[in-house]
Amino acid sequence: MASAARQPDMSPAEWEARQQLAACYRIFDHLGWSELIYNHITLRVPDEENAFLINPFGLLYSEVTASNLVKIDIDGHVLDGSPYPVNRAGFTQHSVFHRHLPDAHCIIHTHSTAGMAVSATREGLRPINFYAAAFAGRIAYHDFEGVTIRPEEGERLIANLGERRIMMLRNHGTLVMAKSLPEAFLMQWMLQRACEIQVAACAAGTPVDIPADVIAVHQRDLAGVQLPVGVGVPDFQAMVRLIDRTDKSWRD
Repeated sequence: MASAARQPDMSPAEWEARQQLAACYRIFDHLGWSELIYNHITLRVPDEENAFLINPFGLLYSEVTASNLVKIDIDGHVLDGSPYPVNRAGFTQHSVFHRHLPDAHCIIHTHSTAGMAVSATREGLRPINFYAAAFAGRIAYHDFEGVTIRPEEGERLIANLGERRIMMLRNHGTLVMAKSLPEAFLMQWMLQRACEIQVAACAAGTPVDIPADVIAVHQRDLAGVQLPVGVGVPDFQAMVRLIDRTDKSWRD
């Protein structure tokens, strides 16, 4: 990813992470996954213990840039002198996962219409389409407790997540975490497609569940249709090229 001028006191690794995350916010906005000034995508700062980047509270996703992302520690203290505040709900939810899950380098929380609709159903995500089959047996569920600003909810979030890394927050939205931002992006894209198709299928008629043996084969073979450059990497790079055609201000 080409680099604009970075701040002199910032490591090249942090600047690259900032550009990657800023691009992700712009991609989400392009795809219609933004929610005014709310929701969050967070990313660990490379080579720094318990530091991560989050969007400035008050800005639209279309206004996020590499330089205005806020770096905070695991306790919510601003580390980079940013003049922007951080959404308390975003910090409470994301920090608990960053604190307890070493492999959760990137965390995505959205309130998309399809994601919220499926999270509000008793059945949750059903194995009724190509994308949903990839998530069968791999999604955790957490009951709605109101806006996430109470630290004690963190224990229940971690307990309900278990060994899984994708969660339906019932009546609330979706949560995706992964070892890298491109991987998290691809998982979010697939989850969003699965939810959109489920909403459409339920409106069209009676959905047909995919048999368990077919799901097992599908999940086994999915890796065979990906380029050998890292999960989600070519997908994310393609979207970066797309947003670059109209606006490169996110790089600054």
